Amino acid sequence: MSDIANRAPEGDDELTRILDVEQIEQNFFRGIATPEGTGRSFGGQVIGQALAAATRTVDPDRAAHSLHAYFMRPGNAAQPVLYRIERDRDGGSFNTRRVVAIQNGQPILNMAASYQVSEPGLHHQEEMPDVPPPDDLLNEQQLAEKYAANLPEGYGKFLRKERPIEVRPCEPRPPFQDAGKILQQHSWMRARIAMPDDPALHRAALAYTSDMGIIGSSLTRNGVSFGRRDLMVASLDHALWMHDDMRMDEWLLYVMDSPWTGNARGFARGRIFTQDGRLVANVAQEGLIRQITKKG
Repeated sequence: MSDIANRAPEGDDELTRILDVEQIEQNFFRGIATPEGTGRSFGGQVIGQALAAATRTVDPDRAAHSLHAYFMRPGNAAQPVLYRIERDRDGGSFNTRRVVAIQNGQPILNMAASYQVSEPGLHHQEEMPDVPPPDDLLNEQQLAEKYAANLPEGYGKFLRKERPIEVRPCEPRPPFQDAGKILQQHSWMRARIAMPDDPALHRAALAYTSDMGIIGSSLTRNGVSFGRRDLMVASLDHALWMHDDMRMDEWLLYVMDSPWTGNARGFARGRIFTQDGRLVANVAQEGLIRQITKKG
């Protein structure tokens, strides 16, 4: 059941602010830097802003249903990003857009996105797994406090910081607990602050969130986790298919697994369900998982 009425907007709706790209010229938009950001950009923010920018060039009756993105260079979280849109096709039912994200004159991401008018059709879906409800679980901040002794210092500090999306893992997993090799991981996720009633905004927010933790399923499949000094982990490409409207400020279940790792890469896939069991999105990602060996 929705609890939006009990979570009226308060404080800083950081996620909406991040995704509210500014038009600076026809087909050119600017996304803000990560608030208080340092180091490498979060890939989900670049994807979410890219989709928000592309959506601004499409009629409101067309909803984004898929995107495919490649990360080319690491972004700088402390700097804004320029988004250049190519309007490849405006058809009777579908629209196609290409987006290039640029920092310091160089592309850091390119993305293709497709939009469709709403129309009826056949329907089936996989069933949602049976997992504990979010109210019975601790979020990552609480887990970081509980298992502080198990966390690398830098990663523990990152997990304790309040971020726009709240994450509640459904099962024990590294780095909080040594749970061995995990075949499938489940997390409840939602925006911390209630968001405006704009379906396009919630799809951009879902794109932002879909990059959270998915490559981690390639790590936990091997019994390891983020935060290890001997691993370099980064997203290489990302695909998202959105099947229906959802609210990112209501609980969504993210089911993730990894069928393969090798050649310093990991492949992961995910399914996203609403709390009442609707399958609203599928995700796929390949990431760099490079083991770092000390010289000498």
